[in-house]
Amino acid sequence: MPRLRRPRSPVLLLRRCLAAALVTGALVLALRPPPAPAAAPPPGTPVVTAATDLPAGAVLTTAGLATTELPAGAVPDGSATDPAALAGRVLAAPLRAGEPVTDVRLVGPGLTASLPAGQVAAPVRLADLAVAGLAGAGDRVDVLATAPGAARAEVVARAAPVLAAPQGDDGGLLVLAVDEATAATLAAAATTATLTLSLPGPP
Repeated sequence: MPRLRRPRSPVLLLRRCLAAALVTGALVLALRPPPAPAAAPPPGTPVVTAATDLPAGAVLTTAGLATTELPAGAVPDGSATDPAALAGRVLAAPLRAGEPVTDVRLVGPGLTASLPAGQVAAPVRLADLAVAGLAGAGDRVDVLATAPGAARAEVVARAAPVLAAPQGDDGGLLVLAVDEATAATLAAAATTATLTLSLPGPP
């Protein structure tokens, strides 16, 4: 009478299947081609940035500037590339550390390059330096003129955008974007009246 074979243990069968799977996986990994080397990042474009937070009216120095490489698509129009070329220029608006220095952030021709047709940059000197310090580049201000002996002030410019608000020796000087007629009115008022300003609320 033939002997009956004992059925294989399920545990032993499972172990053999796992071993075969591990061997197969090792062979697949060994035969797989090596991964292609990662592509080198494209070279950046060097631009001048603020090394620290800089206020409006600050006179730029090479110590306060840095050179940072940015992706070509992230470089703003009008960015500077040479810190030495900016030494002595005056900021028209504050800069955060790491922010690129562009022509529209500087007192000079860049401020007027983007003005709409019919508008000019009009300098306005205020008598009170503390009042002038309330306005910064990008604010809109009303300019008020008070003639000698007048009982009340007259509004000579309304909601004029501030292009530049220098500090230091020129702390009372603002540069506003106004139309030509308003610029003439401001110039005339400056010769006979005391100028101050207010900050209107949103329209």
